[in-house]
Amino acid sequence: MDIYFGGSIRGGRSDVDLYAAIIDLLEDHGTVLTEHVGKENVEEKEAEVGLTDADIYEQDLTWLRRADVVVAEVTTPSLGVGYELGRAVAWGKPVCCLYRPDGDHDLSAMVRGNGDVEVIEYETVADVEADLAEFLRGH
Repeated sequence: MDIYFGGSIRGGRSDVDLYAAIIDLLEDHGTVLTEHVGKENVEEKEAEVGLTDADIYEQDLTWLRRADVVVAEVTTPSLGVGYELGRAVAWGKPVCCLYRPDGDHDLSAMVRGNGDVEVIEYETVADVEADLAEFLRGH
C-alpha cells in the first residue's frame, strides 16, 4: 500500500517529531511516499537540491496520485495540506485526518464536515495507533 502523509511544513514545524512517530506507524502498513515530512530541516534540504515551488508541487501531486490512501495530521493548519486533502477527496482517495483537540486551533468545518474524510481525534501517538490501523486495513 502506498500512503501519502501530509503535515504542516511551511506553516510550522513544531510537530515534526510527532509526524516522524506517525510515519513510523504508517510504515508498518505500507510505503510512506512522503516520509520527508517527518524530518528536520526539510525546506533547507529541498533548497539544497534546487527544488523550486513548482517542482515541489509537481512532485507532491505525483505522489498524491500514486497513493492508495491519504493520512494527514491537521492540528497545525496548513494551506498546502488543505489543498492536498481537497485533491485527494476529488480523486476518490480514502482520507484520514488526525487531530489533537487540545491544539491552538479548531478543526476546520471543511474537514470535519466532509463525509468523505475520516477524522480521528487523539492526544498521543499511542492513542491513535489502533484507529489508524483499522482505517488502513479497511482500504
